[in-house]
Amino acid sequence: MTDTQEPARPGIARMGSVVLDVPDLTAASRFWTALTGGEISSQDDHWVSTRTADGWSLHFQVAPDLIPPDWPGQDRPQQLHLDLRTADVAAASRAAVQRGATVLRVSEQWTTLTDPAGHPFDLCAAEGNPGTTVAGVNFDVPDAHTAVRFWSALIGEPVAYDQDGMGMTGGDRPILFQQVENYTAPAWPDPARPQQGHLDLYVDDLDATEEATLALGATRLPSDGETFRTFADPAGHPFCLCLNEE
Repeated sequence: MTDTQEPARPGIARMGSVVLDVPDLTAASRFWTALTGGEISSQDDHWVSTRTADGWSLHFQVAPDLIPPDWPGQDRPQQLHLDLRTADVAAASRAAVQRGATVLRVSEQWTTLTDPAGHPFDLCAAEGNPGTTVAGVNFDVPDAHTAVRFWSALIGEPVAYDQDGMGMTGGDRPILFQQVENYTAPAWPDPARPQQGHLDLYVDDLDATEEATLALGATRLPSDGETFRTFADPAGHPFCLCLNEE
């Protein structure tokens, strides 16, 4: 276990975008662009792509029958959430509520809310932070050590933290992992246990990267297209390898 950053190693894929399933594309994209100072980069009837002011790609795909999470329980778990930094948590929380968020829990250093689709997110205190920025995407997992090692090798970012049931990759778009008891994995595409969101990663060769990804411990999932393939990580979280998208 380590709490210091390890050297980076060549990755299989490049960190791409965070994708949230939502029943209403317009409501989701309007809420998140206002919250993060972002802008819409492309959209159609099934998908909206946005970029936050600090450079994260945050996308939304329509899921009319989305079953929202019921945090903090594991009957309908959150699976993943975004951690956001802000200089004034109380003011940012009030603004988020005015745009359709719901407060779930107020802590000393952060407030947990849900967006209009029901996805939890945290607003975390960061003195002097310019606006509201993305600190990272945070996954619930049964084993943080296994998760951070898998994702570090997959995206080629160093392990920045790995102890006390928490893990984090390095780089300018970190992925975090929090170990939870009685973890319930998604079983996408089963509608009874849907994903809440996923990561899209960018690659140059789907065949070569598929083989390497499976060797790390990923599982191949159905619903592949000509330019992407779908997998689950060791904790069951779906993700896509996408061909030449960046």
